[in-house]
Amino acid sequence: MSRDVLIVGAGMGGLTAALRLARSGFSVQVLEVRAGPGGLAAGVEFEGFPFDAGPYILLDRPGLEWAFRAVGLELAERVALRPLSDVYEVTTARGERVRFLASLEETAAGLDRTWPGSGRRYTAFVERTAAIYRRLQPLQRISRPGLLDLLRTGAWRNLLFLMRSLRSILDKTGLPPPVIEALSIWTHVAGQRPEEAPSPLAFVPALIHTIGAFYPAEGIGAIPRALAAAAVEAGVTLRYGVKVTAIRCRDGRVSGVDTDRGEHLPATAVLSDASGIGTYLHLIEGTPAPARERLRQLPLQSPGVCAYLAVRGEARPPYLRFRLPLTPFPSPLGGEGKGVRGGALCRLLIEPGVPVPELGRDGWRPARLMAPMTHAQAESDGPDGQRAYVNAVLAESWWREQVGEYRVLATRIPVEWGSAYNLYRDSMNPVMTARLMRAGRLAHRSPHVRGLYLAGSATHPGQWVSFCAVSGVLAADRLREDLP
Repeated sequence: MSRDVLIVGAGMGGLTAALRLARSGFSVQVLEVRAGPGGLAAGVEFEGFPFDAGPYILLDRPGLEWAFRAVGLELAERVALRPLSDVYEVTTARGERVRFLASLEETAAGLDRTWPGSGRRYTAFVERTAAIYRRLQPLQRISRPGLLDLLRTGAWRNLLFLMRSLRSILDKTGLPPPVIEALSIWTHVAGQRPEEAPSPLAFVPALIHTIGAFYPAEGIGAIPRALAAAAVEAGVTLRYGVKVTAIRCRDGRVSGVDTDRGEHLPATAVLSDASGIGTYLHLIEGTPAPARERLRQLPLQSPGVCAYLAVRGEARPPYLRFRLPLTPFPSPLGGEGKGVRGGALCRLLIEPGVPVPELGRDGWRPARLMAPMTHAQAESDGPDGQRAYVNAVLAESWWREQVGEYRVLATRIPVEWGSAYNLYRDSMNPVMTARLMRAGRLAHRSPHVRGLYLAGSATHPGQWVSFCAVSGVLAADRLREDLP
């Protein structure tokens, strides 16, 4: 049987899958609509300043190291990672500040100064969740964990934890409400309520204090660039500027793809690192109607709005500054223009000059201002409302007080993210709710079409830079099982 594989998309999952397969003797061609690798993990440049496009922090270094080793690479030899000592701060609507440092002892001491006794409770919470994380970690590197995997790893002891929401986990810590709000900040980024969010989001503090938080010296985009270079060295054909318009099937099995260049490219198997939902709903015709309807019902995560800034002066830690609104969830608070939300979700100021001061030049340095939106809000507001929203965020005073002099170099709204990155309905991925985590994300091996495999954020929960890389390895291994 032929061993020709086509991969749709040169994101993190597509690149690790390509390397894994090429090193196993497959002939691999990657088709990427953009001009370079990485997808939302790629970098972007405005007026000579480098910026990350999507993610802004690496919390799962061991997972990324595992994925690199699975494709024959050493992460430390390919990507220079800077440890973050002053990771993030959350300012609540009432003005309380909660700061998270790499040091557990210093973080706990800081909490104690404002809320006596909370440092001990926080330390106990971190130690408890770190132990659960260590027990569950092996499951992250299994495509579809089953009962035997739960028994073998001992993860069955934490089934009750996995069934609960983030809110129920945090409510049992005994920590003061401002600290619980700060620990829930990652649900804001995804546009979901803590009571809907999965319990593993409670692992974030444990990851920061045990494994550590990191930032690549050349930006997040250095990670896919390293993988793409290694893929070319391994014989993978990378074709940029090529859009896959359809995945073709014959007798229930993949036969190849069509491109926007009028080509039909035959293949023994197709691995899609495009949107998992978009793959089933837009690229392939063999998806059964019930499955299509279930996919349409999945909640989607919007990329939100972003402003790319040049700011003057020395970068002051922390690396990430979150600001909580007056009324976190649920309602719009009005404002000028359609759909301007004065306080529905958090704001975030990202200062890459904290870990990498050499990013600055001529007294200026890059920074990003981000504001999440729910996907429903973004779709309802449309382009005009989205632009009004980013302008309203830029008009807020809290972030300007942190940076002093600034210039707005560019902005992005969800419809622009969608067109620039070929996103399904201007979304990044399905929101990882507690319900979806229990049901399981999209399978790496398609249950609907033979010869179709999926990688990327729709297939693997967690910190998505490293987990997308892991997903590519797992998808490639399913393919290798079927086409030895």
